[in-house]
Amino acid sequence: MNIEEFREYCLSKAATTEATPFDENTLVFKVHGKMFSLTDMEAFLSINLKCDPEYAIQLREENEGIQPGYHMNKTHWNTVSTDGSVSDELLYELIDHSYELVVKGLRKKVRESLK
Repeated sequence: MNIEEFREYCLSKAATTEATPFDENTLVFKVHGKMFSLTDMEAFLSINLKCDPEYAIQLREENEGIQPGYHMNKTHWNTVSTDGSVSDELLYELIDHSYELVVKGLRKKVRESLK
């Protein structure tokens, strides 16, 4: 996966916006104002993704390319390498998982508007 594929996939999700709120290099994707993914646009060495805490532990144990979230809450975020050590298929699944976790936390009326 390259940065353009990553960007296009994130933006294909309902109500997703992109911004650079932290600095000019950190690209953040949000759904209804809630962050579900971020990456460094220049280096694109990894992606930070929200994750269910128990699943996060399992993923870290099974994949060298998945670590506790860098500069994030280590319980709820993973940093996933984009160097090929994690398959593109798993990357897409983890992006979906992150997006779905954030959507699940939105108010019911907002969630229903995404369908």
